Amino acid sequence: MSPVTNQKWQNWAGNQQATARRVATPRTAGEVAAQIRAAADDGLTVRMTGTGHSFTGAAVAEGVRLDPTALTAVRSVDTATGLVTAEAGLPLHELNRTLDEHGLALANMGDIQQQTVAGALQTATHGTGRDVAGLASQVAALELALADGTIVTCSRDERPDLFDAARAGVGALGIVTAITWRTVPAFLLRAQEQPMKWDEVLARVDEFEAANEHFEFYWFPHTEGCLTKHNNRAEGPAEPLSRFRYWLDDRFLSNTVFEGINRVTHRAPATVPFVNGISAKALGARTYSDTSYKVFTSPRKVRFKEQEYAIPREQLVPALRELRSLFTKKGWRISFPIEVRLLPQEDAWLSMAHGRHSAFIAVHVYHRDPHEEYFRGVEDLLTGLDGRPHWGKMHTRDAAYLEKVYPKFADFVALRDELDPDRRFANPYTRQVFGD
Repeated sequence: MSPVTNQKWQNWAGNQQATARRVATPRTAGEVAAQIRAAADDGLTVRMTGTGHSFTGAAVAEGVRLDPTALTAVRSVDTATGLVTAEAGLPLHELNRTLDEHGLALANMGDIQQQTVAGALQTATHGTGRDVAGLASQVAALELALADGTIVTCSRDERPDLFDAARAGVGALGIVTAITWRTVPAFLLRAQEQPMKWDEVLARVDEFEAANEHFEFYWFPHTEGCLTKHNNRAEGPAEPLSRFRYWLDDRFLSNTVFEGINRVTHRAPATVPFVNGISAKALGARTYSDTSYKVFTSPRKVRFKEQEYAIPREQLVPALRELRSLFTKKGWRISFPIEVRLLPQEDAWLSMAHGRHSAFIAVHVYHRDPHEEYFRGVEDLLTGLDGRPHWGKMHTRDAAYLEKVYPKFADFVALRDELDPDRRFANPYTRQVFGD
């Protein structure tokens, strides 16, 4: 675990960079705790950085950056209870494969699996679901290294307030060293993807949510075109996409061709409505079934910047109509589709769906395109509806705003004051969102 100094880091999207005073690669929870104590002795902050899939500065380390690539063991798998303990640096795609080998699975997921398990959890990563919520609702216990250098475990029965706060703690309460997941028996998902017009989707969104375990849709700006995705459990046998269809749809069209499209629209923004119109008309229906995580997740090779807000579910349709009207009012030219997902309420204190049935609206731009005006306009709209920004996606909200939309925000800050009075785990982003 020899430290490296002055090693530059940047996130996946390339919009966050940092050079820590030193970098270390701990192999155990004890070594994480030792690094925290050493950082305290040197008056430095310390953060653990995963794969850099957050668009915010959540992972930025100014003092000591801990690299979790040696903290990746699956410590235990109990197929009888479904409890699986994995260390913080294990990537989700490796956890998924390990679970599948033991006949287990996560009940719900987001649409990528490159993040570390701790990074995904700490930013409240979520998918879409009628009955099953995000990652924060699938955790049975956490192991944390605290600012005083001690290691603690928390669960619903042991230090329950810490458990409820730290499941989506943005690394501000302690460094997660291991997570015990509450998994379910492995299952197949049947995916039905269908193009549909904007008016029909908005008229039927309640129906689609009620009828499907996992429903989401994408709208292509400047068009009437949407792509709806309906995922439900299937008995089997699996009927996956052929290798050619998977390569054509998910590798070539969704990544290679889409990268080319965005390079064109980056140089010629006026072409966006025409290009989006072609893309929307080219959408095709497809139905297949496969292992759950292979349906939940997709490869994402085209780099982008993203902002996502959770709003009360009942506000979804009026919010979308107003968002669409902004394209005309503001003259925006946006090549990326807008993603809409749904989630039942969660109890983790800083889950974006805490205490309320929620709809998530995510907006993206190509990583080389300016985002400021577009993201600001969408943010103004959604914060007017008590929207809560995703902790790992770009936003400008601060503690003064967030305390108004999270009922347990003051409790979180008080717990942070108790556990980390010297702000050992602080960085510019945590100072923004939690205050200093």
